[in-house]
Amino acid sequence: MIEATSCGGVVIHRGKILALYKSYKNRYEGWVLPKGTVEPGETHEQTALREVKEEADVRASIVKYVGKSQYNFTVPEDMVNKEVHWYLMTADNYHSKPQREEFFVDSGYYKFHEIYHLLRFANEKQIVEKAYQEYLELRSAGLWDRQQKYF
Repeated sequence: MIEATSCGGVVIHRGKILALYKSYKNRYEGWVLPKGTVEPGETHEQTALREVKEEADVRASIVKYVGKSQYNFTVPEDMVNKEVHWYLMTADNYHSKPQREEFFVDSGYYKFHEIYHLLRFANEKQIVEKAYQEYLELRSAGLWDRQQKYF
């Protein structure tokens, strides 16, 4: 069993959530959240911010840690146990540009009910639910626009 750790972001701007559409070698992959593997010497926060920037060309700021998801998948001759740490993030604008080298062909910001149905993976839907609830609570408390870390 291979153990792998990734980090990613639920990026929200004006109530809408960033998603990327991945299409790999003419095989449907679907809509996903930006995330990627922790590189040597990086903190989880640095990884999450770097991956959002690389995959979507979005300069985001971390608001708070929202949890982790875990799943398994197989690669030739082995099983991978992946743990993904997620951060609620904010962006200054709606700009995004999918990273073609990673097979992302589209990106954009979507309303909660839209993204919930677009996302391919159940664990990402659960994280979006949790992050969006945190966003609503921060916004109703008048804290969202301050764009500072809360964790």
